[in-house]
Amino acid sequence: MAGHSKWANIKHRKARQDAKRAKVWTKLIRELTVAARLGGASVDDNPRLRAAVDNALSGNMPRDTIDRAIARGAGDGEEGHLDEVTYEGYGPGGVAILVEVMTDNRNRTVAEVRHAFSKFNGNLGTDGSVAYMFERRGELHFEAGVDEEAVMEVALEAGANDVESDDEGNVTVITTFQAFGGVLDAFRSSEMEPAHWEVGMIPSNSVDCDTELTEKVSVLVEALDDLDDVQNVFTNASFNLTKD
Repeated sequence: MAGHSKWANIKHRKARQDAKRAKVWTKLIRELTVAARLGGASVDDNPRLRAAVDNALSGNMPRDTIDRAIARGAGDGEEGHLDEVTYEGYGPGGVAILVEVMTDNRNRTVAEVRHAFSKFNGNLGTDGSVAYMFERRGELHFEAGVDEEAVMEVALEAGANDVESDDEGNVTVITTFQAFGGVLDAFRSSEMEPAHWEVGMIPSNSVDCDTELTEKVSVLVEALDDLDDVQNVFTNASFNLTKD
């Protein structure tokens, strides 16, 4: 019944990422390095780095690997310069897609991204074509059975923006990008660990996908995510994950 639930989509995405752990670690290290280079090595003063560290820890990356990546970024930058670029486009069914990349060769990367869009029935758009549909924010997700009132109390005291629940009893806490780390700390201090959390570009509205469209969009998203320079792929698709 809940083929379009937010939690189902999150688990689907996480399973895909876990299946490619080596590549995920490469992307996490790259994000740690760039975040430290741009905002400094202190997680207390650098929300982006704090999110990157939490992501790395949740991906079971060893702490010494994290520390080395931060030190590289905060040092003299021995690695080649990486540009951060966001590409925008549409997938099958008019689904909006944002692709965040880090690249040392923009011409190579845009050619690869354009090819993936074209091959799997999408279109690479212009700057601003879909970005307005997304907002960078944090979300903490609790599965059904959690004490919703307790979640709301901790969330609001910690400075979260909103708390939402779905028909299945799953609860989502929404925060600004800057406040996310403090809200996560508050839940951990209260011994209420989220089942999953994320900081990313969250769509303001979603497009419900039937089984056929879910398959088509998933193929495009995975093709983009597999590109070496791609860090993150965000979409406003709400996948139908029920079995026929």
